[in-house]
Amino acid sequence: MIPGKYRTNPGRITPSNVNCGLHLVIQTSSVPEKNKVRFEQIELRLTKDSSFHNRLLQHDIEKNYSSRQGDHVYLGSSSMPSFPVLHRSSEEKILYSDRLTLERQKLTVCPVIDGEEHLRLLNFQHNFITRIQNISNLQSLIFLDLYDNQIEEISGLSTLRSLRVLLLGKNRIKKISNLDNLKSLDVLDLHGNQISKIENVSHLCDLRVLNLARNFLNDVDDLNGLSSLTELNLRHNQITSVRDVDNLPCLQRLFLSYNNISCFEDILCLADSNSLSDITLDGNPIAQESWYKHTILQHMMQLRQLDMKRITEEERRMASIVARKEEEKKRESHKQTLIKEKKRLTICNVARKWDMQQNRVTSGPSSSQDGKDSDVPSQDTCQLNGSGTCVYPEEPGSLDPVISTALQGLAVIENHLVEVDGDTLFLYGSGALESLDRNWSVQTAGLVTTVSFTFIEFDEIVQILPKLKIKFPNSLHLKFKETNLVMLQQFNALAQLRRIDQLTIDPQGNPVVNFTLWKYYVLFRLSHFSMQKINGTEVTQNDMIMAERLFGILAHVASSELPQYRLLSLLGEVRKKQFRYLLEGKGKKSGVVSEENNENKRLGGENTNRATLNYTTRDFYTEKLEEIKEKKKFCKTYIHDLVKEAAEINMKNESLQKLWPQMFIELVRDAVIEIRNKNSYMKLCLQRITDTK
Repeated sequence: MIPGKYRTNPGRITPSNVNCGLHLVIQTSSVPEKNKVRFEQIELRLTKDSSFHNRLLQHDIEKNYSSRQGDHVYLGSSSMPSFPVLHRSSEEKILYSDRLTLERQKLTVCPVIDGEEHLRLLNFQHNFITRIQNISNLQSLIFLDLYDNQIEEISGLSTLRSLRVLLLGKNRIKKISNLDNLKSLDVLDLHGNQISKIENVSHLCDLRVLNLARNFLNDVDDLNGLSSLTELNLRHNQITSVRDVDNLPCLQRLFLSYNNISCFEDILCLADSNSLSDITLDGNPIAQESWYKHTILQHMMQLRQLDMKRITEEERRMASIVARKEEEKKRESHKQTLIKEKKRLTICNVARKWDMQQNRVTSGPSSSQDGKDSDVPSQDTCQLNGSGTCVYPEEPGSLDPVISTALQGLAVIENHLVEVDGDTLFLYGSGALESLDRNWSVQTAGLVTTVSFTFIEFDEIVQILPKLKIKFPNSLHLKFKETNLVMLQQFNALAQLRRIDQLTIDPQGNPVVNFTLWKYYVLFRLSHFSMQKINGTEVTQNDMIMAERLFGILAHVASSELPQYRLLSLLGEVRKKQFRYLLEGKGKKSGVVSEENNENKRLGGENTNRATLNYTTRDFYTEKLEEIKEKKKFCKTYIHDLVKEAAEINMKNESLQKLWPQMFIELVRDAVIEIRNKNSYMKLCLQRITDTK
């Protein structure tokens, strides 16, 4: 029965025929402050017992028995001086033969009740009784009311096997116990006590109503066996979680108001109950959440009332819509979680391969210079931004397959990762550089202003800088993390970009940062970019002046030592024209130098001296060496063939000079012999002519 639903007078018992049985509503009242009456109601349905039913009707139990001063009884002394003995007149016994009311009698102990073995209802409300005793002979008792006493322990009830209703509300009981023989119990009211745990009730298979409101319960469990329980009142406790409720097949009403339940997971078992129709959760932290009502209705579609309010079809429909949206959010969140996990594992894998590569490099002759950095990931785990460790995946395809539909803008391969997050393009692993060749949308490419390189050799990055300038024209900020920047000369390669406003060199994996003057060299070499920040620090005019003082002479020496053809090969078309102009002497006129500087600034180009400071990667240098070797080999072969051919011609000429005199004499002799007979010679010539035709 829902608290506060009925407004009958306190103590009144109202019978009515319900479901072919006796329907009783018993209300017990207390006056805690300023005459405010609060009710803890208990619903009782007794199977129809004709004799008891008719007797109650005949005695007009609609009368408010609490308004009487009690039955006309006499409490005399017994042979045991500590217990009073109860005596009723014969008229009282006839009029109220099966019930006895002793409320508000200031009793401190239960009196001895002799000759009343036929009693079925016994009321000790509002006394000072501390212990249940002297009622073991009342074996026909089905209703025992000890509300508002000072009882500390449940005892003295083992013989009352017929007891159906036991009301022990507002006492001092700390533990549920000694109910083993009360297997017929239908209603158990223990509200307003000091009970901290639900226990010793699993054998009460006929119990329908259990009231444990206003106790000290923290958890709800151990409810197995209460197969007939239809109503459970747990209001005003300190409950944080509920379990085993789904194992109660007949439970219809559950009152959990004013507890400490904060999330739906703490009462998840309620969603598995098929019988619950009424539930209250008001007064809990969970009831303050925006998703509270929709979530409850989504998981408990069979509910008729929530927090004492009937649920409408419109509320169910809205809950279904909200639940669908929440489910979509959860799926999306799940996808994003999987993506993040896959990303984390991929980065760990890239870090491991980078570590193995660096170990191979440092294990050679130069290993004594650097050694292994303690912050570099090991082969078993890797550290990401100092936030935690991760284990490398054994199988890259072992994650949830739903991730495949969520990998938009994120290319995950075993040894590299490419990700666009906001305006930043993240590249992990050397394989990520190949992504620059794919067809990037104009919108995505235009949004990228920062490019971050991690676990990639700088020499490999140099080779894709021209592509970077074309694919991402708005990239103004470069970040290098674990890129093996080891010497100042490598910064020369950045001059081929269109523009750089910011440069970030992470000390982790970039030994060049240990050089004291590295920032000044960057400012000097890339002065045509007018850089604004280096490693998050603003660049000042004094920094630019200091950079020029430190490295200005270096550029002058480098340019003066280069031959003209080499210098021209390093300059662009505009610079070549300017350089030729200077070489012709025309640039010596006054004002030409300043005009050149102005032109440099206008075009945003490099200074001629600085342009001579370039960087050639090891791979490029190796390729050049191979190319030079091939050219040398070709030239050597070509010259060898020429010399051989010339030698053969010379030998032939010398042989001809030796043989020619003899050959000439033989030719003259043969000709004279041939034309000696003129007629024969003519016939021979005509014959040759005829044969040729």
